[in-house]
Amino acid sequence: MTLAPVTERAGLHRTGVRRYYASKEELLLELAERGWQQWSAAIIDKVRDSDGLGPREVALVLADTIASLPVFCDLLTHVTLSLEGDVDIERARQYKTKAFAAYDEIVAALDRASSMTVDQIQALLAATLAFAANFWQVSNPTPTLAALYEQVPEWGHVAFDFRPRLQLLLQSTAVGLAETLTAT
Repeated sequence: MTLAPVTERAGLHRTGVRRYYASKEELLLELAERGWQQWSAAIIDKVRDSDGLGPREVALVLADTIASLPVFCDLLTHVTLSLEGDVDIERARQYKTKAFAAYDEIVAALDRASSMTVDQIQALLAATLAFAANFWQVSNPTPTLAALYEQVPEWGHVAFDFRPRLQLLLQSTAVGLAETLTAT
């Protein structure tokens, strides 16, 4: 991800963005931070009137809400690989503080709305983040890889549909967690 498409879409010149952000990494980390807040709000809204959601339903809530945030999904890989480490410590602290606050809100909302334990929810969230970060990249190949998949169609199967694959694997993971990670 580069700064040019972000500034172009926002209708700003790149130099104007530099007044607010010290680097491209800082801007992208800000977008990831907002993604956490948006994801938390979407989950809270979706489960607001729910009670006793089972593992499959919780998995669908997580899959559907995170899939509705494509920029966040795209940034998940980059946050851990480089963005957090390429900003100053205070900016990293701000990101972590807000991301963990959103994470805690998600856990609390799902704990209230579901039959899953907090340990099961936390494990399912870890799976959601790992799957979403990887699957998003694979499902949205670069132009070079998209052209390669057109030339060699048997390799293109790796560029699967993001949401259905995420739903399937999160439901399977949630059911497995409910069975193997029981309350103590």
